[in-house]
Amino acid sequence: MRSIKNVGGLDFPQTPEGDYVQYVLDGQQRITSLYAGFKGCTIERDGSMIDYSGIYIDLDADEDGEVVTSEIDDNRSHAFIKVTELLHGGLGLAAKYGTEYHSKIEEYKVRFAEYTYQTISVSEAPIDIATEIFTRVNISGKSLSVFEIMVAKTFDVNRDFDLAEKYDQLIERLASIDYDTISSSTVLQSVSVCMVKECTPKHILKLPKKDFIDMWDKVMDAFEKAAEYFKTFYRIPVSQLIPYDSLLIPFTYYFFKHHDKPLGFHQKALQDFFWRTTLNSRYSSSTETKIAQDIKKIDSILVDESITSDDSVDISSEAITNNGYFSAGRAYIKGLLCILAYHQPKSFIDNALVIVNNNYLKQANSKNYHHFFPRSYLYKHGTDDFWVNHIANITIVDDFLNKRKIRDRAPSRYIAEFRKQNSELDDALKSHLITDVEIFGIFDDNYDVFFEKRVQKFSQELKKRLILTDRDIVKRRENESNE
Repeated sequence: MRSIKNVGGLDFPQTPEGDYVQYVLDGQQRITSLYAGFKGCTIERDGSMIDYSGIYIDLDADEDGEVVTSEIDDNRSHAFIKVTELLHGGLGLAAKYGTEYHSKIEEYKVRFAEYTYQTISVSEAPIDIATEIFTRVNISGKSLSVFEIMVAKTFDVNRDFDLAEKYDQLIERLASIDYDTISSSTVLQSVSVCMVKECTPKHILKLPKKDFIDMWDKVMDAFEKAAEYFKTFYRIPVSQLIPYDSLLIPFTYYFFKHHDKPLGFHQKALQDFFWRTTLNSRYSSSTETKIAQDIKKIDSILVDESITSDDSVDISSEAITNNGYFSAGRAYIKGLLCILAYHQPKSFIDNALVIVNNNYLKQANSKNYHHFFPRSYLYKHGTDDFWVNHIANITIVDDFLNKRKIRDRAPSRYIAEFRKQNSELDDALKSHLITDVEIFGIFDDNYDVFFEKRVQKFSQELKKRLILTDRDIVKRRENESNE
């Protein structure tokens, strides 16, 4: 809907009072190209300026040949006519060309002027009918996303509301805390749960336009509070590390209903909910259904009631060992990376805080991820890939340290070197959950000992964050017996 304001930067005239506007549902790109070509405009597309005034008709071309061109044969320049000149040249146009071309000039001009465009006009169609029409007539088969439909449905000139622009503005604000990777669908679902406690496409598309616009600012205030809470309390430095974007949805609902920072029971219950969702990979499937269920859990927290959950967890060292293969996109691994980030890892070389960047964290070979026992070192000693690429072997460091200082050297060598340069190295290592160099097997280059001690530290950290129940103990025992 906002595309109708202009074409390539060329503003349309204001609609006269009392007149009406027809919106193009399908074919807008084609009409834009035709308009620019007929007018001979220079328009901006993807950051480049494109001049549409240099489109010519080759009067010598056969009917089945290349009639329209943007390149002129200098030896036959007299046989080319600009499209804009053909359409707007006036009575004296023919005089510029030989008589052998007069009939063709007139024929092409009539074809342009009298060409009948096939259109389907639909009056007062609701958005779901308009969307169905779009899907059927669009020859590329492209389907509109729920967000794109809601952009159209909620567009309101009088209230100056453009959902696409509002989302862009939100992302600009979130960029100030490095949370600018949040998807538009997560934002939409947050609005929906605050309005109707559901977030399926069906429920979102039924949201009344007026109510949606009325609620937008209130929900976005809650959404930003949720993001800020993730940043400050859970110390998740960048949005790329959040195990699921969708976790922001129930937390937005909490802040929408409860305007103050969660304290006491609320704080502990929300943290328990966060980690159970993460460790059980709860939002990896049927997310919308599970979010609706989880909104009921948030309602219980809001009235100070404990949550009865079937989502038992196993945080034992054995469970972390079995589930810890390092894959940067897995929620389980992101959760354990969040624990590393919580301790604000310091550089081994000078104790400076490690800067974590959204752009670096999209893949396992990120500049921020470092194998404490370098991969090439372990591979040389015959260690299997599962144990080499395990969360227990991952630390978060800066690019300089990773690529230039550590490389493929044994830990005993590079840690000994850093200790000479950095008198506070032990503090830096503690920020990476390496609490004692002597008992972690580092100076013996004993990876088995290091692995065992680091997994134990992860288990201890998780225990601090959960309200463990009898169900959790039963699950652990069941896992141990299965092994």
